Amino acid sequence: MNELMGQSNKNQKWTMLCLMWLTMFVSYLDRVNIAVAGPTMMHDLNMSPWIFGSVLSSFTFGYALIQIPGGYLADKFGAKRMMLIAIICWSIFTGLTGVVSSVSLLIAVRVLFGIGEGIALGAQFKLVADYFSSEERSSANAFFLTALAIGPAFVGPIAAWIIGLTGWRELFLYFTIPGLVMAVLLFKFLPEKPVAGVVHTEILNKHGSKAGWKDIVTYPTVWLLFFTYMFFNIAFWGFLLWIPSYLSLARHIELKTMGFYASMPYIFGFFGMIILGWLGNKIMKHQTSLVAVGYLMTGFALYVAFTQESALGCLAALSCAGFFLYGGFGPFWATAQDQIPDELRATFSGFVNFGGQIGGFFAPIVVGAIVSFTGSFWGGFLFLISGLILAAGMLFILQILSARSRILR
Repeated sequence: MNELMGQSNKNQKWTMLCLMWLTMFVSYLDRVNIAVAGPTMMHDLNMSPWIFGSVLSSFTFGYALIQIPGGYLADKFGAKRMMLIAIICWSIFTGLTGVVSSVSLLIAVRVLFGIGEGIALGAQFKLVADYFSSEERSSANAFFLTALAIGPAFVGPIAAWIIGLTGWRELFLYFTIPGLVMAVLLFKFLPEKPVAGVVHTEILNKHGSKAGWKDIVTYPTVWLLFFTYMFFNIAFWGFLLWIPSYLSLARHIELKTMGFYASMPYIFGFFGMIILGWLGNKIMKHQTSLVAVGYLMTGFALYVAFTQESALGCLAALSCAGFFLYGGFGPFWATAQDQIPDELRATFSGFVNFGGQIGGFFAPIVVGAIVSFTGSFWGGFLFLISGLILAAGMLFILQILSARSRILR
């Protein structure tokens, strides 16, 4: 009997995890399709790169706005219910992106789209916490986060093909379908209650009360990680949302070819997540330095990409950048969680992720403004590279502090 129950629990866990992977995959399809549509949208709506950058950043504004309330809603009303509401809402606003006729309405729609996706993220992490023990959560998170790379890899060729065939407006209408299908799958197959046997404990601080923001801000390492993730996300979101437009506008690559080119860095990013994640587990004491070196390698690859004369050379360098950019996700969060006492980790993760969204909000606007005022992507690339250098510097400081702490102990 216990054997059958154990197998049933295991099946439920994997069902939930696969559904979370598919949900994350669909969310990145809907999140990144606008990057591929960017050049044609700018032309049709008479948008400068600066204005288009503001449109891109409006998603991150809504996404950041709901980060903390989203977790509360998932706790109060249940993760499954909030997942369903979130995916239906963001799918509707994906479709509305293709209907709007003014920039102001487009920005409003993208803010609401970001809120929908932000609600889903909190519910996803709650589901992982509900269904998996603390020993299993790291691997579970690592598995479903690989969709961050696979989603954008699929978007490029598919979105470019649809735009070439019908237009950018139809692209967003078609992309409502995967989300609505996903909502049906979640409704039908996602269990209402977590697996029996997973122990849940209240997160307490050293005084025995629930941990809060006051406990978080007293740790200097938290601020180092907060700013590390903020600077990193300048590069991450700038890369994610501007590379397709760079290939089209600066490299003059035609739409269908651009879609293929734009997918390659994310394919390499997927392998980076696997390889650097494995390497990080092998050199636990030096994970911080591994991530920092990865950020510097990403910056160097971006520099090489911009200075390459040939399109193939540029693609090779961008693929290397994608490998190291995505590869740092797993080791970064493993490093981050190791710096903080167990009782503060949940609150800490939300705080650091909020810092990341600040960087993600400013990245598209600043890159767009630089391109508008200078007529070149060079300054935009330098902005992304600067973010990576600053992030690496923060991590090297953290590595030194951690080493000193071990010596003192």
